[in-house]
Amino acid sequence: MEIESQSLTTCEVAPDGNTIVLGFTDRRGKPALIRLSLNQIGALAMTLPDLISKALRSRYGDETLRYTYPLASWTVEQSSDPGTGMITLSTTDGFSVCFSVERELRQTLALALASDDPCEPHKVVN
Repeated sequence: MEIESQSLTTCEVAPDGNTIVLGFTDRRGKPALIRLSLNQIGALAMTLPDLISKALRSRYGDETLRYTYPLASWTVEQSSDPGTGMITLSTTDGFSVCFSVERELRQTLALALASDDPCEPHKVVN
């Protein structure tokens, strides 16, 4: 079955926390719901950024384009694993992503962020 969504109407967490419910209207204006398990929504969340980038590049024919989010705040925390920290990046509209980061990678990232040398490359890749 193929459903063409006209608009997203609701995004909710089921009371038991096991399911995410997405509500939308189809192209005829008829309401519909899709229920996804926590595992499915996690897989979708990991897939969407790459799909957005591919769609953007395909639409405009420019491989340098990126879909970016304005960073409003960040949080660095220690996880329960002593060798791993957590970095949460957040936007002003409530979007946030938390990454687990091992100690060595945190140090590399800190050096890349601290560099103000105009001779350094504009892109740092680990």
